[in-house]
Amino acid sequence: MAEMGSKGVTAGKIASNVQKKLTRAQEKVLQKLGKADETKDEQFEQCVQNFNKQLTEGTRLQKDLRTYLASVKAMHEASKKLSECLQEVYEPEWPGRDEANKIAENNDLLWMDYHQKLVDQALLTMDTYLGQFPDIKSRIAKRGRKLVDYDSARHHYESLQTAKKKDEAKIAKAEEELIKAQKVFEEMNVDLQEELPSLWNSRVGFYVNTFQSIAGLEENFHKEMSKLNQNLNDVLVSLEKQHGSNTFTVKAQPSDNVPEKGNKSPSPPPDGSPAATPEIRVNHEPEPASGASPGATIPKSPSQSSLPAVVVETFSATVNGAVEGSSGAGRLDLPPGFMFKVQAQHDYTATDTDELQLKAGDVVLVIPFQNPEEQDEGWLMGVKESDWNDHKELEKCRGVFPENFTERVQ
Repeated sequence: MAEMGSKGVTAGKIASNVQKKLTRAQEKVLQKLGKADETKDEQFEQCVQNFNKQLTEGTRLQKDLRTYLASVKAMHEASKKLSECLQEVYEPEWPGRDEANKIAENNDLLWMDYHQKLVDQALLTMDTYLGQFPDIKSRIAKRGRKLVDYDSARHHYESLQTAKKKDEAKIAKAEEELIKAQKVFEEMNVDLQEELPSLWNSRVGFYVNTFQSIAGLEENFHKEMSKLNQNLNDVLVSLEKQHGSNTFTVKAQPSDNVPEKGNKSPSPPPDGSPAATPEIRVNHEPEPASGASPGATIPKSPSQSSLPAVVVETFSATVNGAVEGSSGAGRLDLPPGFMFKVQAQHDYTATDTDELQLKAGDVVLVIPFQNPEEQDEGWLMGVKESDWNDHKELEKCRGVFPENFTERVQ
């Protein structure tokens, strides 16, 4: 019996919610048609506009801050590799080897400390700042619904009062519902009227503290890094003094317009003439396979001709690996390069033309970036499943979106 009672309560609540939605929908239609007046609050609407602007700016700042952190991490890795290279070529009998190794260790620690402090003092603060927006956004939406309920109850009460044949019992009940709806709306309205201006004003202090922290951390980092670089320079000067007779001279390389003469290096430019600039060339065109046409080569990125070989090889390996290893390659029902599906857990308002607009529940088909170097930390590339099913056109439908707004479902 208890179970039956529980089910009855649940069914009654569902029916009540359905009735509320119908009543609100009817009220909104009447308001749009001009057959019912709508309660307006211009001051509150301005607060909502400020709120949306503040949320958009904060989301963009969070995205750019994460990009900055990803760049710091990449520079750390590059600096570490460079230090490791120096340690490998620095022979044991050369003076200053221990000092050079110690400098490399301190260099690594300094990068790690800088990155961690940026996370603690900027990114986490940024996440906390943005963490208050979803709840307030939900309450603004709820206030809007309660305002419609209030207007609907008010119009119902007024219509009963102006009816030719008055029913006092119905009028009393309508008045009771009106008072209840007004109380619920006003409680929410008062709270938001106080919170929204306060939140809007808080952005100034937040921006000041955030950028002061970043500027201070960066300034200190460069000071400490400058000391390490000076120490390394001193070590290398000492090495140069001991091996001064083995000075390395940089020679100019022949250009494409000047044919090489046997195995000889070109003569240096005459006194007073500008020195030739060494030209770095990258040639990664694969040898044609047996039986293949000599002209069948893999197209190169427009920027490959100006990149070091190791960058081009890494780029090619990453792109080829992403395309060849993708689970969606060759499947007609999924976009090329499809990797996995995610579902939006929250609404996301796009702030740039290359971003996806998401609603909670949207399913997104995740695909690789055409250029992996363009991927920002915490962002994915994809196309909404509904758009893909309708159009099958990646160029028009794909875009980036924040990974933390979604959850992987497949």
